[in-house]
Amino acid sequence: MKKIFTATLGTESNTFSALPTGLRLFQETCLFRGGNYGADVPLFAAPLAAWREMAEARGWQVVESLCAFAQPAGPTVRAVYEQFRAEILADLRAAMPVDGVLLSLHGAMVADGYDDAEGDLLEHVRGIVGPNVPVGAEFDLHANVSRRKLTSVTALVLFKEYPHIDVRDRAKELFVIVADAIEGRTRPVVGWFDCRTVGLFHTTRQPMRGFVDRCAALEGRDGVLSVSIVHGFPWGDVADMGSKIIVVADGDQAKATRLAEALGRDFFRMRKETQPPYTALDRAIARAAAHRGPKPLVIADVADNAGGGAASDSTFIAKAVLDAGLRNAAIAIFWDPMAVRLAHEAGIGATLDVRIGGKLGPASGPPLDLHATVVGLAKNASIPFGTRDVTLAPAGDMAAWEVDGIAIVCGSVRTQCFSTAAFANVGIDPATRAVLVVKSMQHFHASFAPIAADILYVAVPGAVTPDVAMLPYRKASKHQWPFVEDPFAPA
Repeated sequence: MKKIFTATLGTESNTFSALPTGLRLFQETCLFRGGNYGADVPLFAAPLAAWREMAEARGWQVVESLCAFAQPAGPTVRAVYEQFRAEILADLRAAMPVDGVLLSLHGAMVADGYDDAEGDLLEHVRGIVGPNVPVGAEFDLHANVSRRKLTSVTALVLFKEYPHIDVRDRAKELFVIVADAIEGRTRPVVGWFDCRTVGLFHTTRQPMRGFVDRCAALEGRDGVLSVSIVHGFPWGDVADMGSKIIVVADGDQAKATRLAEALGRDFFRMRKETQPPYTALDRAIARAAAHRGPKPLVIADVADNAGGGAASDSTFIAKAVLDAGLRNAAIAIFWDPMAVRLAHEAGIGATLDVRIGGKLGPASGPPLDLHATVVGLAKNASIPFGTRDVTLAPAGDMAAWEVDGIAIVCGSVRTQCFSTAAFANVGIDPATRAVLVVKSMQHFHASFAPIAADILYVAVPGAVTPDVAMLPYRKASKHQWPFVEDPFAPA
């Protein structure tokens, strides 16, 4: 009987965020051991559940270790990372010998003293299992991939979709690659190319949509096992920040490298066309004021995305909506545990003075002092994410306040507005609102696009500003586009 070892450890570290990533953040986001998350699989345990299911279908033994994931914030506290690393490595040593290792990581995790935390973990894992045991890792596409990571794995597979609706699909893809290697059917090798590009790439839009489909069509042909596009995470100030192409091939390193370079240069040529369109705040408010129709106008507050490490309590767009006198609008989700607590204390129908947002510093804007009515409450809520394999993200207790026809949804656990359930949880039907403001960069898209008349991406100040030229990088290379027009040009 074959035996595989699995574990999850990750977060997306915004090195410009003032929010530390400590033990409590892991506890309230995702912290399980030995598969004790139960039948309702949480979002960040989805790969582990898929691997267990596929291994057991083959009659293989699974040793499942830690499942720890934190909502994105600033760098992880050193002692917390080292504690989790030690736990995974101790479990791996106890499980030895194993035939394979599968790890669900993020790829952009930074801890105090460890700019490349996953590279450090993978190197330790490789040191325990030796050079011949297949080690596979699944990353978020917003990873910053180092040579250390690449040389420690047998295979590396990243999500293809943004929004990430294919987490479980990619887990299954990685399992097959590693299982075939365990059984001697293939010999995976990894080739890669640095695209020298920094940006954001929505796979819901052309030309990125077509490029993703083209990469996927190459898989399973001519010895190509997997093709991944590393979008990179611009808010991680680390040496390896930026976009890359990863190709896993069967035994032919040169082929993998050649294909990665060919695709990478095509990716670079599309760099300007792939960037999302951003709308200035004043223009977005004007569009909202003039909007009429059976479907809502959706405004994405991209810079206050909790999924990128922001506080999710900025007031810039909410204040503009209030100042413009808009009606029949709704906003979600403010991270404001005190506003939630007051609402639950007062109850539905209560009207009182409340201060919402603006609590975490200048990037959060000024607080909103409102005379508002509690219109919805929820206890221990969760928000579905995805359209193929739906998983749940914790939102904690939630509350909806209404002032002058505008509903403001708050949560006690910081999370982004993944889906329309962020409104429905507190009794608000988003389809009946003229304007919806969602605090999310892109993960809202799968759920909101079907009900939206249009979607506007609005960049205001915040911890996840899409204007990377404003970020004070110290470690990341600026010999990349858009800092230089053509980093491949001869000096």
